[in-house]
Amino acid sequence: MPADTNPAGDIFGGWLMAQMDLAAGSAAARRARGRCATIAVDAMVFLRPVAVGDEVSLYAEIASVGRTSMKIHVEAWRRSRDSEERYKVTDATFTFVAIDAQGRPRDVPPPA
Repeated sequence: MPADTNPAGDIFGGWLMAQMDLAAGSAAARRARGRCATIAVDAMVFLRPVAVGDEVSLYAEIASVGRTSMKIHVEAWRRSRDSEERYKVTDATFTFVAIDAQGRPRDVPPPA
């Protein structure tokens, strides 16, 4: 939406990063079967701008699982509303920790 843009009309990188965090968080919560918290994000490089009206697709994949933490790799792709061509915008690896009801780290259960 226009409120999510910089003066040049491109989507703020922070908005895109927030969407990526949501996608990674969804994958983390499914794998951990419960609440998780973002604790780190590796470096992001923005390869192309995203314009208002572009379709943004996010792809999240679990890269690794530790005792209480998980690394989730997310790619962001854009497609102009009047084209079939897709372009990778950025990617990053988000680290999440599974947490209990008191917000303390808990073990990630074995895969279902």
